[in-house]
Amino acid sequence: MKFKTLIAITLAAAPAMPMQAQPEATAPLSLKQCMEHAMERTAQLRIKRAEADNARINRREAILAAFTPVVNAGTSAYYNFGRSIDPQTNTYFNTTSFHNGYEISAGIDLFNGFSAVNNMRIARMGVLMAQSEQQQAEANVCLAVMEAYYNVLYYNTLLSIYTEQVGNAEAALKVAQRQEQLGQKGHADVLQMEADLADRRYDLLNMQHMHADQLMVLSDLMLWPLDQPLAIDTTLPAPPAATSSEGVLDFAMEHNPALQRASLSVDRAQRELSTARWQRLPKVGLYAGWSTNYFSYQGIQTAPFANQLKNNSGEYVQLALSIPIWGRMQRQSNVARKRNALTVANAELDQKRRDVESEVRRAMHDRDDAALALQQAQRRAEVQNQTYALNLKRLQQGLISPIEFQTASNSYLKAQADATSALFKLLIKHAVVRYYGGEEYINQ
Repeated sequence: MKFKTLIAITLAAAPAMPMQAQPEATAPLSLKQCMEHAMERTAQLRIKRAEADNARINRREAILAAFTPVVNAGTSAYYNFGRSIDPQTNTYFNTTSFHNGYEISAGIDLFNGFSAVNNMRIARMGVLMAQSEQQQAEANVCLAVMEAYYNVLYYNTLLSIYTEQVGNAEAALKVAQRQEQLGQKGHADVLQMEADLADRRYDLLNMQHMHADQLMVLSDLMLWPLDQPLAIDTTLPAPPAATSSEGVLDFAMEHNPALQRASLSVDRAQRELSTARWQRLPKVGLYAGWSTNYFSYQGIQTAPFANQLKNNSGEYVQLALSIPIWGRMQRQSNVARKRNALTVANAELDQKRRDVESEVRRAMHDRDDAALALQQAQRRAEVQNQTYALNLKRLQQGLISPIEFQTASNSYLKAQADATSALFKLLIKHAVVRYYGGEEYINQ
């Protein structure tokens, strides 16, 4: 049985986020549109995107640190009161003087234990890890939206079924009341049918509450504006076609974001250990600079500003060698810590491989079980649907009691609910397996 309705709910008004454009609820949104809306606005993804941008900035800094010098420029100006040394005669004097200096310097490390090269590689791994975390976050958001979306469809389907049940109970009660007037039914049967109608109305009200609650869950995941109604297309999707599991596990073991992050963590730990070991070697640096100054004395004639800048200028070139001898065991301790970090990263990688393999195998097993469960549930729902229609006619003809009809009605409701639940479980399990096989949730 297929149902196609339009769900709309108006949530309590609240101030919208200032940085976000307010979308207009014009047409019902598909599952993909809900995912896209969530990915554009979810705070978790905005944070991950910012972290990925920071990783790219760190990589840029590492590249510049490896291949470009550090350049500084500065100037100073001050008055000197009291006794000081005359820079022209190198003698003491007590005249107030003014001094103005300029300098520019540059320096680059020629060898620093390969730290610059390792830092570039570590920064590159940081970019890949940030991208992997962003992909994992996007997958988590899409899966959460998918589950919430299907929950809304599930309760919307049950809402339609319960609405139909209330209508049938009302029609049956009118027939029973007419039969009571004609003496064909007893008053006890009519009271029983009134009680059954009250139960159906209560169940319908409860289902409306569950439906509204799940729609609010979906709107929260999407960060939908609270002052606008959310409408989604609730056409029941068809059961997914059977697909092969060949290559899914191999692809997941190579491309799963969580596993990639664990592998990159091992590579980064190895680079950090190598960097720590090389820090025990000497360091060589090349430095150069230029400086000049201007001075004047109160009441004394001095050379013009331009002449002094030219005559007082000086340059230098320096090649520096730094040899570490004793650093209170800090370098040795750092190497030991980095070695332990590598051991931890390898252990986490082994555990993550086992976890991912178990997740993929469990997902494929759950998908196959869900497909079998859907077949059985649909067959049971078809039989219960026919049985319910037959019992409804028999009730109207007075061939069965209201209690027998209520029992049949409850079996019909349960069968319909189970079939709908089995469908959505299969859709989710099928989507998870396809994701492990390389298809993003939003592209399925």
